[in-house]
Amino acid sequence: MSGRMSRGTSDRGTSDRGTTEMPSGRPNDAQLAPLDLSNFLRRHGPSLVDFRRDLHRHPELSYQERATTDKLCNWLRANGLDPVVLASGTGVVCDIGAGDGPIVALRADIDALAMDDMTDSEYTSRTPGVAHACGHDVHSAIVLGAGIALQALDDLGRLPGRVRLIFEPGEESVPGGAIEVVKEGWLDSVGVILGLHCDPKTDLFHLGTRVGAITSASDTVEIVLSGPGGHTARPERTVNMVDLAARVVQEVPRRFAELAADIGTTRLVFGALHTGDAPNVIPGLARMRGTMRTPSRAMWDAAPDVLRVALEQVLADSGAQWELVYSRGIPPVVNDADATTIFDDAARLVLGPDAIVATEQSWGGDTFAWYLEEVPGSYVRLGTHDPARPGPRLDLHASTFDVDERAIDVGVSVLVNSAFLWHERHPAR
Repeated sequence: MSGRMSRGTSDRGTSDRGTTEMPSGRPNDAQLAPLDLSNFLRRHGPSLVDFRRDLHRHPELSYQERATTDKLCNWLRANGLDPVVLASGTGVVCDIGAGDGPIVALRADIDALAMDDMTDSEYTSRTPGVAHACGHDVHSAIVLGAGIALQALDDLGRLPGRVRLIFEPGEESVPGGAIEVVKEGWLDSVGVILGLHCDPKTDLFHLGTRVGAITSASDTVEIVLSGPGGHTARPERTVNMVDLAARVVQEVPRRFAELAADIGTTRLVFGALHTGDAPNVIPGLARMRGTMRTPSRAMWDAAPDVLRVALEQVLADSGAQWELVYSRGIPPVVNDADATTIFDDAARLVLGPDAIVATEQSWGGDTFAWYLEEVPGSYVRLGTHDPARPGPRLDLHASTFDVDERAIDVGVSVLVNSAFLWHERHPAR
């Protein structure tokens, strides 16, 4: 059975679930051949691209994804599935297959960012100030396509175990929609959870994988300084608030990193500083807001206490009062070795022996971390850049972010093969 993906552009027909041809076998450690989804993708690929473009045209912010939720449910029901909407009214969970064995969960996020879409494509956002600049439209299309393929296989009696699709709302918010998914019990009976994220820094037909931390914890920090205020002609008689605020922004991150050195690396960066208004008045209040990031789970646990010590040391003789408001965000995504091996093996089956590339730990965060606090899993980076395309590689959240849509077929194939491989290696008892 030859199931390795072609890297060219394929002619595809229209989607027709009733006539979809599926593979005659399934991968296992002896066979070492991928599921051949070429016929499926020829029939369904164009519709999945259309689905992605529809989401891109009509992006919705966190917990406002009602139209996106309706579209997902309509597609899933049209393909013989029974989706469930989360209690908040957005986000979808859908089970495939029967039995009592462990479940492979496949996760996509569905919300968009509060920013303008500056692309010039025919599917540019029609909603001012909202854009799918992080690839969640692509993730949704991939998990939807994988689900339809897996359901077709189940109809033919070829699905080796249960699969759960999770379309998470509110990933761009803190602490994110994953909390709701977990609280509603949708990780019960899940043996592993798998997810893909678009990566414009990685070439098409490649996957970036990493065992251990692949993202960082991300928390929000607010520091409020207060003093008596005064006249700029006599700063020595009061707390010189502007000078002190500048000192905090400069010195606290350095002191914090020094105190944390034996626990883990950190990145405390301030993005906002507000104090004063009049040029001849020393203000009595200053407010700074920023983020604390770390790849270390231990450091994430210790960070609030360590930051308080850093503030005490920097502000000890300042004469100012201070308050720290430390808001927990998300822990780091820490990939399980076994689950990552599943991704590695599936990608090599589908794309060839050179499909896997090493990927660095990111200072960004992702709510996928909450799932890995509960069950093993792996989060990998899906290459979306066409190396033949001229121009710079754009980053996520860029106003002109877009992807090579052939990555949708790649993602579907990798997820379907990953689900099969995991079930083959972890059979229900």
